[in-house]
Amino acid sequence: MSVLEQVQDDVRTAMKARDRERAGALRMVVDVLQKDAKLGRGDEVAVLQKEHKKRVEAAEAYEGAGRAEQAAAERFEAELIEGYLPQQLSEAELAELVDAAVAETGASEPRQMGEVMSALMPKLGGRADGKRVSTAVREKLGA
Repeated sequence: MSVLEQVQDDVRTAMKARDRERAGALRMVVDVLQKDAKLGRGDEVAVLQKEHKKRVEAAEAYEGAGRAEQAAAERFEAELIEGYLPQQLSEAELAELVDAAVAETGASEPRQMGEVMSALMPKLGGRADGKRVSTAVREKLGA
């Protein structure tokens, strides 16, 4: 079952349970996934990661502006989306993959970070945020 089908099932379940807030948030996820499918990209994990990141950043912005109610709504949606993302890598697992990518590319200087990132990101399959990965690579290369 694809992520889109799973979310659609969850929308029906939320509607039957009369959970309007959850159903509305899930409909938004369905809409974004359907748009991506129509465009032929078909990378559901990347779409979910992008939407999750948007919600987290929006929640932070709302909190900074003193709008707690909107921030809570954004955090609710972010947590909901997070449930459909693959299990995130632990710090130890990420460090292991970074070490392997550095060894594979032969990188030893910070200016070779791009090579390491391009070798590493396809192997992660959405199990780690790009910011987290770049920080780990930067630390490994001593930048």
